[in-house]
Amino acid sequence: MSSTGTALRADQWAGRSLGTRTAGYSETDAILYALAVGASAEDLDLVFEDRLRVLPSFGLTLAQWAPDELAQQGAFDNRAVHGAQKLSVLRQLPRSGEITMSARVGEVWDKGSAAVFEVVVESDFFTAAWSIFAPGFGGFDGDRGPSAPPVPEGVPAATDSIRTMPNQAALYRLLGDRHHIHIDPAAAQRIGQQRPILHGLATLATATLPLARLAGTHPADLAEFAGRFSGVVFPGDEIKVRTWAEGRFDAAVDGRSVITDGLAVFR
Repeated sequence: MSSTGTALRADQWAGRSLGTRTAGYSETDAILYALAVGASAEDLDLVFEDRLRVLPSFGLTLAQWAPDELAQQGAFDNRAVHGAQKLSVLRQLPRSGEITMSARVGEVWDKGSAAVFEVVVESDFFTAAWSIFAPGFGGFDGDRGPSAPPVPEGVPAATDSIRTMPNQAALYRLLGDRHHIHIDPAAAQRIGQQRPILHGLATLATATLPLARLAGTHPADLAEFAGRFSGVVFPGDEIKVRTWAEGRFDAAVDGRSVITDGLAVFR
């Protein structure tokens, strides 16, 4: 049901405004984010206010209200999952301040048994798009949407890895996404997981740290990234990334895919 009480077919949400919001943050918030996606105490330009460079993906925590708003308006139910994410960086985020963002529903694709809702957020600093996979809301005779890009061929250009921290999900949820599956073992077991899982956006952002290292650059120089969530990560897992030309990458844990269709381009 929509906020007006009128049921809408999934495709009727396409193009609808989700409003505008201004979010403020402090240096402490930006540092907490860096720690929550794998920065160490030695990464002084990510965790020390005197040298701070804000990771561009921090902006996604400020914009999380947009897909939450679509959920609250009743476009889909609690079976929906975050399927994929895109981020394009327009300007470096300041160490602290306020960012005004506008949000809308982009395309809505018909996958037959499910719908995929695109939530687009725009600001002076970044544009971002969430893909929300909603079982039970397809079948409206709409376009299935673009096919997934082909899997990169050939031997990867490089590989690297990063071990997540046992407390990483507990830290990341303090940034806004407090879903119980990331902290409560009973909630995780209800979705078939043996213990709490790491947030998908935390996994994707964590992967940018070794990807920047492989590119010989700083993770705050990220210009564009994207990825499809293909498996869960448990706090404490080691994430292995493989890269190909033009910023393509994937990520796995113990040979099990966790990110596909990855893209990470640095300035």
